[in-house]
Amino acid sequence: MFSFSLLSGISFSNLQDELRAILLTKPALADSKSALRQVFSFMDYTSLEGSDNTAKIKALCEKAISFGEKGLPFPAAVCIYPPFIAVAKNTLKGTPVKVATTAAAFPSGQMPLSVKLEEIRYAVNEGADEIDVVISRGTFLEKDYHRIYRELDAMRDMTKHNILKVILETGELLSPENIAMASEIAIEAGADFIKTSTGKIASAATEESVFVMLQVIREYHRKTGKKIGIKPAGGIADPEKALNYHWLVREVLGEQWLTPELFRIGASRLADRIAELVY
Repeated sequence: MFSFSLLSGISFSNLQDELRAILLTKPALADSKSALRQVFSFMDYTSLEGSDNTAKIKALCEKAISFGEKGLPFPAAVCIYPPFIAVAKNTLKGTPVKVATTAAAFPSGQMPLSVKLEEIRYAVNEGADEIDVVISRGTFLEKDYHRIYRELDAMRDMTKHNILKVILETGELLSPENIAMASEIAIEAGADFIKTSTGKIASAATEESVFVMLQVIREYHRKTGKKIGIKPAGGIADPEKALNYHWLVREVLGEQWLTPELFRIGASRLADRIAELVY
C-alpha cells in the first residue's frame, strides 16, 4: 500500500487561516512590476482548443516571440496539442521558448495505459521538450493509488529526457487531503512539476489547492533535498491572481523556486494583461 510518508509533516487544520495570513502580506499590484515580469518568464503560453489549427498555433508562437522582442521576458514555453508540435518547434527555433504538449488522454485521463503511452511516444518523437500528462481522477477516487503510481512511473520511463508535468485536476479531488495524496504519488513517481488543472473544468487553479501542493513539495525537499516544480493552471487571466501564486511560492518555498525551472503558470489571456501593466 502506498505509505504517503510526506503527509505526516503537513497539517490541514488551519489551512484557510494560514493561507489568508500569507496573502495579506502580498505587496499591492502597483508595487509589483518586477514580480509581474518574473511571472511572464514563468508562463506556459497556452492554446488547447478544439478549433486550434496550424495557422493559429503559428500565430501563437509568433506572438510569444514578439513579447521577448518588445522588451518583456520570453515566456518559458508554449503549450499546445500534440499535432502542432512540429509547427511550434519550427516557429520557435532560435528562441529560448520551449514546446510543451499535453498527453496521456488529456483532459480526462480515461484511456488504457497503452494508449496513453503511445500518445506520449508520439509527442516525444515529434520533439516536444515538455510533456504535461494527466491522472485519472476516477481511478484516484476509487483509491487505487498503486495504479496511479504505476501509470505515472511508466510515463516517466518514456520521458527520461523531457520535463514531465503531472496534472492532478485538483477541482475533482474533493479535499485537501486528496490533493496532498495525489501530489505525493506524482512526486514519488518522478514528476518534475505537479500541476493543478487541465483548464477544462470550472474549478481550476485555486490558492487553496496550490497552497496544499506547495506544502507537499516543501516536505519532500525537507526529506530528500530534491526540488519539485509547481504549475498553477486553469482560469488564470488576472495579474492579481497570478501574483497570489507568485507570492505563495515565494513565502512557502523561498526565492530559490522563483525560476522557470521550478515555477510555471499556465495561461493565455494573462500575457496581454501583464504586458499592459509593465510595458
